[in-house]
Amino acid sequence: MRFSPYWPVVTHPVLRRVLPGIAVSALGDGMSLVAVSWLALQLAPESARGAWVAAAVAAYSLPSALGGAVLGRYLRHRPGAQLAGWNAILRASALAAIVLVHAAGALSPGVYVALLAVSSLLAAWGSAGRYTLIAQSVPQEHHLAANSVMGTLSEAAALAGPPLAGLLIGWTNAAVVLAIDAASFAVLALTYRLAVPEPGDAPPAGPARVRLGRDKSGLLLVTFAFFLLFGPFYVALPLHVADDLHASATLLGVFYTVFGAGAVVGGLATPYVRRLPPWPVIVAFALAVLPLGLGAPPAVSLPAFALAGLCWAPYMPVMMALFQRTTPPERLPQLLAAFGSITVIAVPLGTAAGGPLVTAVGAERTLLLSALAMLALGLVTAAVSGGRLRLRERRVRPAQSREEFPV
Repeated sequence: MRFSPYWPVVTHPVLRRVLPGIAVSALGDGMSLVAVSWLALQLAPESARGAWVAAAVAAYSLPSALGGAVLGRYLRHRPGAQLAGWNAILRASALAAIVLVHAAGALSPGVYVALLAVSSLLAAWGSAGRYTLIAQSVPQEHHLAANSVMGTLSEAAALAGPPLAGLLIGWTNAAVVLAIDAASFAVLALTYRLAVPEPGDAPPAGPARVRLGRDKSGLLLVTFAFFLLFGPFYVALPLHVADDLHASATLLGVFYTVFGAGAVVGGLATPYVRRLPPWPVIVAFALAVLPLGLGAPPAVSLPAFALAGLCWAPYMPVMMALFQRTTPPERLPQLLAAFGSITVIAVPLGTAAGGPLVTAVGAERTLLLSALAMLALGLVTAAVSGGRLRLRERRVRPAQSREEFPV
């Protein structure tokens, strides 16, 4: 264990106190994946249940993009632990308000969606704060392992949380599960407050508008496209299981379970692939999901989808590590909040586009088109990255010969 890349993370004086709170909150958030939509089903009128469920699910994530865009001038200079703690406080407060209004018998669908939207307003900044805390506390050589721990906790919670939420809803109701989620965020907020040392003088706030540069802008664009192209899977996969494979919801659940299990394994393996560029992850993921679009039977497509989860897991930790090591500390929160906002918007947009696409060409062809588009994205990214690397090498060699860049 002492030779594992995770040992410096789990024994770090700050992270070892923060990680238990993050794990508790991740489990609560995993449970809310079921509770948010189920409570919307119970509150909505019969004629508009689908619309209110979609609104509730969107409200629990999309407003974070708005918060990431409009609150930069107020939050960009805050320490990472403070940003993450404020997000946890807001989540806990808004979810607790939902529970209290529900207990009073006054929770309408509109009020429910509004409170969910309030709860997610600082989510992008909370994620930025968590990774900024890593950059501020942990040596650079351990950033990737620390990022991987964060991602693996989320993936494990996505496996354990939904079944636990289903059991609790069966015994009680969805509001009780949201109360547990609120309590888990309260624990997280308290953890950040007590476990992280008070920061010294805040670093300079930096410019109001962060200049990303060509490389970071390209990475943001590639990430947006990757997540956008994955969005149709949320529409096409259930229909593929029902219509093309003529199977039940049980098989759909197995697909999501094997994907999550693969993601946990991939997250644990991430620190062993240091400085991995994004394009191999995209290409490997696209190849792994290709059997679904080719109509492979479950005996082939299920292991392939597990492999896709394994390939998916390293992407975010690797991207975070890249930004952490190449961005000045005073600019990191705003950059990571922008990155979080992009990922929050991309998947719902891709999901929305998946509906008309499935209607036009069918579920199986939608999966095939998405996989081929991701494969093309990965190959184009590889070609562009290789071209830029060769251009830099040509520029550096003459400069070194003139001793402008001494070794």
